Amino acid sequence: MNDNELQLHGVSSAFSAPCPSPDAGPGGFGELDIENQSHKVAGLTHPPDSIGAPSRTRPEPHEEMMMDAGRTPSAGTAFPSFAAGTGAPVVTLRQGEALTVRQGDAEPLSLRLSAAEGRLILTSRPAGPADAAIRGLSAAIEAALGWHPELERLALDLGDSADLADALRRRGIAVETAAAPLTILPELFMQQADAWLGRPDLPAFPQRLVMTDGKRHPQRPPKPQGTVYARFIPWLEQTIAFRAATVEDDLPHLHKWMNDPRVAAFWNEDGDLEKHRRYLSGLIADPHMLPLIASFDGVPFAYFELYWAKENRLAPFYDVQDYDRGWHVVVGEDAYRGRAYISAWLPSLVHYMLLDDCRTQRIVGEPAAAHHQQVRNLEKSGFAKIKNFDFPHKRATLVMLLRERFFGDRLWLPAAAPAELAA
Repeated sequence: MNDNELQLHGVSSAFSAPCPSPDAGPGGFGELDIENQSHKVAGLTHPPDSIGAPSRTRPEPHEEMMMDAGRTPSAGTAFPSFAAGTGAPVVTLRQGEALTVRQGDAEPLSLRLSAAEGRLILTSRPAGPADAAIRGLSAAIEAALGWHPELERLALDLGDSADLADALRRRGIAVETAAAPLTILPELFMQQADAWLGRPDLPAFPQRLVMTDGKRHPQRPPKPQGTVYARFIPWLEQTIAFRAATVEDDLPHLHKWMNDPRVAAFWNEDGDLEKHRRYLSGLIADPHMLPLIASFDGVPFAYFELYWAKENRLAPFYDVQDYDRGWHVVVGEDAYRGRAYISAWLPSLVHYMLLDDCRTQRIVGEPAAAHHQQVRNLEKSGFAKIKNFDFPHKRATLVMLLRERFFGDRLWLPAAAPAELAA
């Protein structure tokens, strides 16, 4: 694996692998194999016989993505927002510099975007409460930053809409800077959970410390239901969504993917339908685990497991914080492998974990210490190398990605240009 193959999108994440089942073989701890899109992302460790294997110099045919070099939306391109919520759909339409934001049957919001000047100007606001206008403005801001990722800030001109200006400042959507009284900073805007979470109306779960298996940790909130996160990916022109997995709806997906020979080589969880029913039911019942199904435009392609690190086996090896988080992944569908898709689902997953609880400040992981190339790639992707330590099954390196780094360095964007993602 070479440096560029892991440094795909400006953000990566490493995390502890799930404990193998009692009948799991020695390959029970897998990896995110960027070269052939192997399915398990967990600790970024290789099976013993793959360490030091030569890197592939050319992508496989399935990685030759269909994206055009330097692709930017043409006039009239639609940018959907608020796809995870239950309110009216919000779509921003672009025609030259003119933006029109439509929210169901409501009167549209009109704006003008001057990307060269870094300025967004409200030209027409429908009568009604400020909340609807703020929702429309948020959609327009997301579209502007999505279409123009080069913008480091965006000056907002609302004319005489003082009520909107005050509301935007109070919510942290806009701040006053030397450049403009109302300035949109991407690192602040991307922490606005309303735009991407399924239930942004729910406050952070109150803190109450409890004990589980000798570990003191916050009581975790009830498991979410339905879609928990959705975001439009402009370089794919598709919407990625994560929803809480259920036995009724998702057992067939899990059963199929876990029995894929390449998945089984890392997860050691192949088996019959009843085994996978027990597996998924157990995770759904575990308060510190959250199994998710990921989809692009409604087509399921991957299975994720999120966990709270305080209750994880990694916790004794570092000064774990109450809301540190990690994850595992199976990319089950061949059509959704390749660098352009990784650049969408991986930072989106990190984004969801950081939005889900604003107290989550760190994503941690433990790649094999002997795999120096992976550790270097993780450092280039935003992680800091903290220390080496000994797990029962391997010597590992503790790495850590900070919330401040993810948002401050805009790691939700691909580090590679669209042409490089397609290569």
